[in-house]
Amino acid sequence: MPYAIGIDARKLFDFGIGTYIKHLIEALAAIDAENRYFLLTTGEGRDALSHLPENFKPVVERSQVYSLSELLRVSQKLRRLGVDLYHSTHYVLPAFLPCPAVATIHDIIHLLYPDFLPNRLALLYAQRMMRSTLSRAERILTVSRNTKSDLMEFFEVDPTKIEVVYNGVDDRFRGRLDPAEIDQRLARLGVSRPYLLFVGNPKPHKNLNTVIQAYAHALSVAPFEEPLVCVGAREGAEFKLRQRAEHLGIGDRLKLVGYVDDADLPALYQGATLFLYPTLYEGFGLPVAEAMASGTAVVTSNTSALREIAEGYAYLVDPHDVARMGEAIAVCVSDPERRAGLAELGLRRAGEFRWQKAAEETLAVYRRALEGRKASRP
Repeated sequence: MPYAIGIDARKLFDFGIGTYIKHLIEALAAIDAENRYFLLTTGEGRDALSHLPENFKPVVERSQVYSLSELLRVSQKLRRLGVDLYHSTHYVLPAFLPCPAVATIHDIIHLLYPDFLPNRLALLYAQRMMRSTLSRAERILTVSRNTKSDLMEFFEVDPTKIEVVYNGVDDRFRGRLDPAEIDQRLARLGVSRPYLLFVGNPKPHKNLNTVIQAYAHALSVAPFEEPLVCVGAREGAEFKLRQRAEHLGIGDRLKLVGYVDDADLPALYQGATLFLYPTLYEGFGLPVAEAMASGTAVVTSNTSALREIAEGYAYLVDPHDVARMGEAIAVCVSDPERRAGLAELGLRRAGEFRWQKAAEETLAVYRRALEGRKASRP
């Protein structure tokens, strides 16, 4: 029997969650021609999703994510659409649920690092909404065992209703680019090989300030020629980062590229000598998986989901230890054989992260949620 399934796709263009939404929906469209899907999205998102099969219908929903208005408006939209199941792709469920719900909770960074939030009200909102969603959803999806453990530690929740489905990696990262194409794409960004690479937004948990310090320390341990290329919009943080680099004597070796188009990321990963991602906390750590799939050796953190994703396949460091991080960078840059070994291990690990697999497992969770609601009815 086909079902009508609603998916919240309003964050389609967001970094992180947007990648999850885009690739999960596309993978579901490739394997499920039976069920009907209503994709709640913005006007821009409707256009971006218009290429999907006929059983995937974008529906414009203009309420803002994490707003009070969405609590009522999404409820009304789901009722009008007559959906049998709703999938919230973040931690908020609408006020009234006309059907069973599945919710994806990617991480609990707002609870672990409340200082990163704009005010205490935002923290209270996150706590209340997560607790409500954990209670009301038929099934909870997490993208790592680490996030599942975090939820169980912070909330009273039945562990049997939380299911782990790993993210996938876009296949465009797996294909090897011609060296000339890599250099051409890099040149348009003002980058030339060799270089070390960091990819991330300016949020404090991305730990870029520590990465810059560790890079400077690495140069003092074993000098090398690679500059540090940092990709990602900085939103006002650029001046302080450049100040830090100047103070450390590496001002001419720090390249802040800013936002780059997704089409250029494979070339950036594949052109890098080493990928650095020693962040403080991740629900999954997609850039690490993307770098691994690109055949690039990785230095990342020994904490949160990064240990789960990368231990045994990358060089793991304490994200707070500048000296050890710098030594890890120096070792990897100066030892081509070690880098090649890490790159090979990373490729093997990245092969386990496929969006088709994620879609198949998510579809199975949908079925269990629907069957569970039927079984609970008198």
